[in-house]
Amino acid sequence: MSKAGALDLASGLGGKIDKTEVLSAVEKYEKYHVFYGGEEEERKANYTDMVNKYYDLVTSFYEFGWGESFHFAARWKGESLKESIKRHEHFLALQLGLKPGHKVLDVGCGIGGPLREIARFSSTSVTGLNNNEYQITRGKELNRIAGVEKTCDFVKADFMKMPFPDNSFDAVYAIEATCHAPDAYGCYKEIYRVLKAGQCFAAYEWCMTDAFDPNNAEHQKIKAEIEIGDGLPDIRLTRQCLEALKQAGFEVIWEKDLAIDSPLPWYLPLDKNHFSLSSFRLTALGRFFTRNMVKALEFVGFAPKGSQRVQDFLEKAAEGLVEGGKKEIFTPMYFFLARKPLSDSQ
Repeated sequence: MSKAGALDLASGLGGKIDKTEVLSAVEKYEKYHVFYGGEEEERKANYTDMVNKYYDLVTSFYEFGWGESFHFAARWKGESLKESIKRHEHFLALQLGLKPGHKVLDVGCGIGGPLREIARFSSTSVTGLNNNEYQITRGKELNRIAGVEKTCDFVKADFMKMPFPDNSFDAVYAIEATCHAPDAYGCYKEIYRVLKAGQCFAAYEWCMTDAFDPNNAEHQKIKAEIEIGDGLPDIRLTRQCLEALKQAGFEVIWEKDLAIDSPLPWYLPLDKNHFSLSSFRLTALGRFFTRNMVKALEFVGFAPKGSQRVQDFLEKAAEGLVEGGKKEIFTPMYFFLARKPLSDSQ
């Protein structure tokens, strides 16, 4: 996991946003969301600004708590969080059938933790697509440290409008990233375009399950907490993702909510009733220390004003994720493997 410490957290807070403007950025970000009167259509219309602000504000927190790979994983008993995350990434690479020399695209790559792991695991060249300048800068530095800068790179672009020619990649994957897209069909169609015919796209999607009741106020509150805490314009149902894939032209090889059979709950690291030394920073006690540390750093001026507000909406996300997981109305690992047909009639 990342060795980022308190001063790394403080210095990185706000990403590329000027430190004097972090508070106003937080306030603007919050106003996109339900708790502050925001509307879904406004979030979708302004998703680029909303998601960029979100990742500028939270990336340092993510790296401090999760390490370089910002995602959940199905987990076996006796398996550490770090081990489960690596296995989750290896599983995806194996499902795609990656082979040495393949040219692979990571859609919404964060700071490149999965990108580096998958490239090393499969001996492939991986391009990370990301629209956040701060994360790309951080990712390039981590690539250099890991010694993979010759086989792994980053491109700054919107995944709804990719700057790649048709049929560019041997495989495409997304790990808990395309949930940020304002339109699943539009995103999947663009992935379809840049993928070579006969090749595959695999993803872990954040979704509401069929157990979600849109008329249930508690369910809606949980959904809203996840949206504000994770920079999402909306959270689609699993069947909506499946339909969008087919509409985009993909042949779905198989799909399943991998949270269902996970021996340990995927939300365990965030559950206040769970304690772990190996992932201490994610526990209730660890988050308590982080919250007070950020408060102190903001007070003495090491962290910009507004830092505590970011910690607050991340806490709200944690609460929503745990409750959504316990009620089985939300999953962060709806997995699918889909193929672009050899004969493209789209």
